Amino acid sequence: MYPMIPTLDFSREDLKPGTSYWETTSKNIRQALEQYGCFIVDLHEKAPFDLLARVFDSLKQLFDLPTPTKMKNKYDKPMNGYVGQIPALPLHESLGIDNATSLQSTRSFTDLMWPRGNDRFWYVLIIRILRYFPEYNVSFCSDCMHRYAEFVAEMDRMVARMIFGSYGVAKYYEPYMKSTSYLLRLLKNRAPKDENPYLAFVTHTDKSFTTILHQDQINGLEMETRLGERINVDLSSPSLFMVIAGDALMAWSNDRILSPRHRVLVSGETDRYSLGQFAFSNGTLQVPEELVDNEHPLMYKPFDHIGLLHFYRTDIGYRAECPIKAYCGV
Repeated sequence: MYPMIPTLDFSREDLKPGTSYWETTSKNIRQALEQYGCFIVDLHEKAPFDLLARVFDSLKQLFDLPTPTKMKNKYDKPMNGYVGQIPALPLHESLGIDNATSLQSTRSFTDLMWPRGNDRFWYVLIIRILRYFPEYNVSFCSDCMHRYAEFVAEMDRMVARMIFGSYGVAKYYEPYMKSTSYLLRLLKNRAPKDENPYLAFVTHTDKSFTTILHQDQINGLEMETRLGERINVDLSSPSLFMVIAGDALMAWSNDRILSPRHRVLVSGETDRYSLGQFAFSNGTLQVPEELVDNEHPLMYKPFDHIGLLHFYRTDIGYRAECPIKAYCGV
């Protein structure tokens, strides 16, 4: 039977702590993450369609900037800044906004990309917005990435709360969230102008705790199951968001949850734009003692999450079959 990644309805009014639907959804999330390492959230009519349209308009203007300008996007944390101009991956280009739920961080990113002011960028975006949404003022434009990051962060907090609760370790949720910040990656996969699929990004696992992906209705994401089967994910509706477990969540769960391998394949005439928001702990993560028993002996030592990123950039970390096990496995 062909495997199907679960799609969960996050649009219902009774998706609140203490309700039966919250408990059912928490159980379904846990099962999906243990079986597939991912699931799809459907917001239906509750998706912020206007905001999403503005964000993707912004991405197209952003990636039109000169390459030397985009290459100024750098951070001390590995893999947080500009990635592109890679001969083996000519279709991929991406930038990052670290701590994206901070308005100051998103504005600093904008100032870096447009040091003399982003008049052309905002002029085009403002005209489009005011043409269709005259009730919005100009100040919204400069903050749309921040508003998107906050929206997705709230979804991630809900998912994390359900994960912790479903394992009976809700007492660790607040300490985890207090140490968490979000990296928002802005991605473009150039169209290969061919109907045959081309590799846009290599097979990998995320190093985050959780990742939430959204795209501009052009598919390309391919997930790999525990058995090595590949699933082409359909996220063509703008109401759909993809939640993926990262290596840190797999370690935290003591290998109950899968950190799935995935890649991006693109074809056709249309460029693909997408966003990925990654949750990282700025402290030490460890397996809750409640998740260690005779059937699940301790598999990981406590680890510094940001240290995992630095380890992955080493030759040993990059070549490891499972970087998180090489980094902090027992």
